[in-house]
Amino acid sequence: MNLWQAFKMAWKSIMGKKGRSALTILGIFIGIAAVMTIVSVMDGYRTSMLARFSAMGTGRLSVNIWTWMWDDQGNDVSPDYYPDLYNYCNMRDDIMGITPEGYVEANVVYGTKNSANMEYKYDDNWNLLEAPPELYYGSDQYSQCNNLKLLRGRDLSYLDIQNYNQVIVLGYDAAFLFFGTQNPIGQTMQVRGNDFTVVGVYASRLSDASANNSMIDNFMVFPFTTRRLLGGEKPRRFIVKLADDAEADETTALMQGFLKGLVGEDNFYISSNDQMTDMVNAEIGVIGGVLAGIAAISLLVGGIGIMNIMLVTVTERTREIGIRRAIGAQRGSIVAQFLIEAAMLCGIGGVVGIGVGTAGSLALGNIMFHMTIYPSFYVTAGAFSLSVALGVIFGSYPAVKASRLQPVDALRAE
Repeated sequence: MNLWQAFKMAWKSIMGKKGRSALTILGIFIGIAAVMTIVSVMDGYRTSMLARFSAMGTGRLSVNIWTWMWDDQGNDVSPDYYPDLYNYCNMRDDIMGITPEGYVEANVVYGTKNSANMEYKYDDNWNLLEAPPELYYGSDQYSQCNNLKLLRGRDLSYLDIQNYNQVIVLGYDAAFLFFGTQNPIGQTMQVRGNDFTVVGVYASRLSDASANNSMIDNFMVFPFTTRRLLGGEKPRRFIVKLADDAEADETTALMQGFLKGLVGEDNFYISSNDQMTDMVNAEIGVIGGVLAGIAAISLLVGGIGIMNIMLVTVTERTREIGIRRAIGAQRGSIVAQFLIEAAMLCGIGGVVGIGVGTAGSLALGNIMFHMTIYPSFYVTAGAFSLSVALGVIFGSYPAVKASRLQPVDALRAE
């Protein structure tokens, strides 16, 4: 029997038991679809996160200091490290700027809009319509350190910092959230009952589809000297902008030496964009591994179903096997016949799973990241190869069992 005849016999056997074959294929296509969807969604998540890091600019170091001191009345008397860091960075040619970055917990009010009443709202296409803005304080170098460009108005200035000016610069999404198409420059917003004048609006940092739902531009920036009105501790986190990405390791090492003398060896931590990227990749790897393990269980169950149905098929076709063996068929041809049938069953399940997985990737990509995610060629080819391999692996035992049947015993079977 040649290979073509084996394929025809396998197809005839599958079509002869349509219902049973469909149920057998079900387990395989669910597993393959799950694997493809998981891989595609993880790729989409990675793309979205890397787009956020890219939008915030390369060549950035995040310096975190954790030393606190209190007096007998419980007041924070910790040193203010920003002047020392500022002077140090200004002396370095490989550093372009530094800014403190702190988070402010406060409500923002403009007219009838109050951030305390805002919730996460989306339209039918999952475009972000409303969300509470994030409030930060920074220096006149905040925009340079965070890859921000002005859309209108002006940026925070050195005099704003020195004079404790109650001004505010809005991110693109925050400006639209509170003012819509109205020009916000010169308008007054209340923060914790204090009036702050809007002096500028930053342009959006993300222009592609991955920008949606990111909230990266839904923020407001105040001079860090106004934290006395807004609440908040002395700066503990600083963003340092490097002049050259290639010198990041050397600059980090030199800054570590400076900080050891300033705050002590165990009281600070410096991270870079590359480290954040590695953390995201590691996180995606862990999540993807867990989800892939769940999908693998589905494939295992489907493979067991293939083995079970092939054992039933061998039992049903015992006389056929006996006749073929009696007229001279080799054991290898019997094995090939049943392996081809098992591989065809799984291959059909793989093709259906690829279709469902592609549809799932497109749907989840649009819902979760508002971007079109097509499974790569390698993922598709790998999914199909995996499905065929499952058929060969789980069909091996029934095929070998069929080939070991003795012609006399097989012919006696009812």
